[in-house]
Amino acid sequence: MVTTKRRPTQKAAKKMTKKSTKKKPVRTMAKKKVATPAKKSSSAARKQSVADVPSLFRLNVEVGNLDEAAEFYGQLFGLEGRKQAGSRCYFNCGPVTLQVVDVSSMGLPHPAAKALYFLVNNLDAVFDRAKTLGCLTTEDVHGVSGGQISVRPWGERSFYAQDRWNNPLCFVEAGTVYPG
Repeated sequence: MVTTKRRPTQKAAKKMTKKSTKKKPVRTMAKKKVATPAKKSSSAARKQSVADVPSLFRLNVEVGNLDEAAEFYGQLFGLEGRKQAGSRCYFNCGPVTLQVVDVSSMGLPHPAAKALYFLVNNLDAVFDRAKTLGCLTTEDVHGVSGGQISVRPWGERSFYAQDRWNNPLCFVEAGTVYPG
């Protein structure tokens, strides 16, 4: 059996025409974005890993007399420290604060790490202040007196000193820092 389409009557055709001329609001649906794993470029990976690296903001040295230590570091650095509650004195050393803490009420001070490294613009001026304070080290560094300004085998121009509580200090001239 064969079926044929019937043509609409005139009345039905008029209705269809009226309906088709009315403008209907058009609804569009936003296409969902499908998450695809992005390939990380090496620079993007570096940026992410840099963001995750902790920042050093304070170093601590223990001393046995806060007033004496504040005077010593103030003269050596050529700046004034800020005394804090809890037998502490802060010295702004660039983005890192040196926190000098008097632990004499609890026991003897422990020396800091092998050396605290300070970057300075005028190494000769700091050396002169250290010499005046009598705090230049007597130890050798790579076969050369650490208490003298010298260019180290890795290219840094520096000298070593220490406070009377045996906290080792190294001063390195800006522009000569070995980046590793």
